[in-house]
Amino acid sequence: MSEQLAKKAKADTPGRFRRVLLKLSGEALMGSREFGLDPATVERTAREVATASQLGFELALVIGGGNIFRGIAGAAQGMQRASADYMGMLATVINALAMQNALENMGVQTRVLSAIPMATVCEPYIRRRAQRHLEKGRVVICAAGTGNPFFTTDTAAALRASELGCQALMKGTKVDGVYSADPKHHPDAKRFDRLTYLEVLSKDLKVMDASAISLARESKIPVVVFSMQKDGALADVLAGRGKFTIITDEV
Repeated sequence: MSEQLAKKAKADTPGRFRRVLLKLSGEALMGSREFGLDPATVERTAREVATASQLGFELALVIGGGNIFRGIAGAAQGMQRASADYMGMLATVINALAMQNALENMGVQTRVLSAIPMATVCEPYIRRRAQRHLEKGRVVICAAGTGNPFFTTDTAAALRASELGCQALMKGTKVDGVYSADPKHHPDAKRFDRLTYLEVLSKDLKVMDASAISLARESKIPVVVFSMQKDGALADVLAGRGKFTIITDEV
């Protein structure tokens, strides 16, 4: 590896990141259930976040709502898409409050900031306020997506990561990186250690939706895909250890 490539690899290694946004799907909080929240799974996920926060990382979270209601599924059943998406946004607020409760039970200071104002239960999302919370060591949980229909929480994650000056967008999944196909159904699927944004788009790899990848590319924010199934996984990846796929401008 040339000196220039060595410097590039070092610069975008997760161990170099300090402020990151963690994107979790709502389904990641279901555990073995078919619907809703599994308290044990929420607690285990919160412990991962708490460990990383206590190590000094500045963390923002975006959590999907698919464990409660998925807007696109509602639209497929005949609901108006905008109304279905708003319902999905409200589901993300439920997940955000559950995560806040679990984190604060562990002694971690948090703030839930919603793109849809609901002052009774959380703060409105204001960029400068969110940045200040991060600077004070609080975990910021961004709820209600972008606040607009027709956008996924993946896109919301890329948007918030860009707005908050995050050095990386971490995507916690059930597999240890990006594969050419679902490894559960295709045992011969190829695993990638590194990819470019354009490769993800051209190969139609199902990492995040195209809007999210394009926004991360424009903002030059690396996307790190890793498994949240193992205890300590988030802290390990943030320290540059463990298995993950990193998506950047160059391989």
